[in-house]
Amino acid sequence: MRPFTLILPSQPSQLLQKMIDRAVNGEDFNIVSSEESLPDLKGHNILFAVELNSIGINPKLNSILEELVSRGKDSLKNSRASILIHSGFDNFTKTAAQDIVFIVNQLGCTFPGRPVIEANQNLDNYIPLRKIYDLPLEDICLQKSEELGRRLLSTQMYFRNRTIAVLHSSNKGTSNTYSLWEMIKEHLQDKVHINEVYLGNGTITDCRGCSYRTCKYFGKQAKCFYGGVVVEEVYPAIQDASTIILLCPNYNDMITANIVATINRLTALFRKTKFYDKKIFAVIVSGYSGGDALAKQLISSLNMNKTFELPPEFSIMATANDPGSINNVPKIREKAQVYANHILENM
Repeated sequence: MRPFTLILPSQPSQLLQKMIDRAVNGEDFNIVSSEESLPDLKGHNILFAVELNSIGINPKLNSILEELVSRGKDSLKNSRASILIHSGFDNFTKTAAQDIVFIVNQLGCTFPGRPVIEANQNLDNYIPLRKIYDLPLEDICLQKSEELGRRLLSTQMYFRNRTIAVLHSSNKGTSNTYSLWEMIKEHLQDKVHINEVYLGNGTITDCRGCSYRTCKYFGKQAKCFYGGVVVEEVYPAIQDASTIILLCPNYNDMITANIVATINRLTALFRKTKFYDKKIFAVIVSGYSGGDALAKQLISSLNMNKTFELPPEFSIMATANDPGSINNVPKIREKAQVYANHILENM
């Protein structure tokens, strides 16, 4: 059985303490409150319980994360983690959680689908759920905290096939991102089935915010009101695959429009089936900088929201501006091979 560690860098508020109590639900755990008391956390189940200050940080948590980074890229190898995060203000919980997940994932840690429970000043992030649960906002928050604890400690094994769905809107002739993917694919194609879905044929209609009832109606049929390539190709590809890879060029520190629209349109399929049994990886190439910005967007939208599992070191990132310049990145082919092997090991 995995050791269970609670990372609690500062005194929790009354609400955060209640969230912790519901998440651990009587399980035995060890508490870590500073970098000095940080044990070897490889192979642990880890629950971060974080209070944010007025500018959305927790300095003691930052010190703990710095210590973990100093121990090397495998300091959290074979670990799993989730996060409870509370702020006495309206903002910061989402972006702070993204930062934590990104850093910890780069150290070898897996995050199960929907690994974060946020509580802001007035708990207004739970107002939409009140329509479903008919409970006070705090009770909904605590119920979700308990569910998070069960997911973190779950030993459920999912059946995972050897099929990868690759989503992209790249020009194969000029895209550095697609060229990097081809280097990776070279080491995958004889070992797994790869289904590439091109999203660049015209503009994909973005989600228009149908009513819950309408979205659920179409979702039960694995369809969406707006149809098109998302319904005809993306939905079947995701349903058939155990692993999803997104190819994300970084132009303006944002995921490209067609990929954003595709992610938004997954809501209808999500109404029918959750994605806890599917993993996401990402190939991100920036012209200048900011690959981490795109990685965090994918973490937030697909792992924290849409329940895809985030395997350790889920993204490969590189910087290449002019067409073809990806080939000039030092040791890029070796990195592509290492990443391909990493995908195979973590499918």
